Amino acid sequence: MESYFAKLSSLPGGEDYVFLKSILKKYNLHTVCENAKCPNLGECFSKRSLTFLILGNICTRRCVFCGVPKGVPERVSEDEPKRVALAVKELSLNYCVITSVTRDDLEDYGAEIFVKTIEEIRKISSNTLIEVLIPDFMGELEALKKVVLRRPNVLAHNIETTKRLTKIIRDKKADYFRSLWILKKAKELDNRIITKSGFMVGLGEEEEEIYETLLDLKKADVDIVTIGQYLMPSRSNYPVKKYYREEDFKKFVEWGKKIGIKKIISGIKVRSSYLAGI
Repeated sequence: MESYFAKLSSLPGGEDYVFLKSILKKYNLHTVCENAKCPNLGECFSKRSLTFLILGNICTRRCVFCGVPKGVPERVSEDEPKRVALAVKELSLNYCVITSVTRDDLEDYGAEIFVKTIEEIRKISSNTLIEVLIPDFMGELEALKKVVLRRPNVLAHNIETTKRLTKIIRDKKADYFRSLWILKKAKELDNRIITKSGFMVGLGEEEEEIYETLLDLKKADVDIVTIGQYLMPSRSNYPVKKYYREEDFKKFVEWGKKIGIKKIISGIKVRSSYLAGI
């Protein structure tokens, strides 16, 4: 596994990488790229492509595939949306992705901070396209409405894995059908919004389950689907059950196209926000 991970990992470096890191430090911001130990970090940062992680960096859920720290989260920082917006401006981002840890401890599950972040970015960087990668908000409709009504350019929520494996690798509070509901309901609330979801392979799924997941996402009217190879962020995470070949990922694209998914991005290195907008 380690040699496979090393093969995919990209070494950090270059002026843009250094500049991006300095901006993150200046505004005291987190990225899921760093917190989840993404192997694409060096490549993406060197192209000023990143995914901001808001609402702190401690998740209230304990998904066994994820490298983000779990436990008791920190207090919500009310000025975080402004700091994200200032970073977006200084980095001259044409496209930015905002995600968060899951905050089941908050009354609205963090929806209002997503709203404020969208608003702050549009105040000072009005031409920047915004993708939000949201948690499931425990299926709370009002929380979802808050975000959808701010009309991000893309609204993403990851299904993560197949139906059978959901209770094995995702936290016990996660639900496969709730994730599909979030995606479908977002489109019903605003049919102009682009919806997106992603899942990993290599967790022990059968090929027919991959196809079933694609079908379920299509039924939920999802516009963009990403599929990537699961890699263990650390030795304590869920083990890789299978390494797929590039030919397999090409086959998944063919399946997605055949059933009518508008855009499908599938490959070993693909992550839900991999080089999004580039």
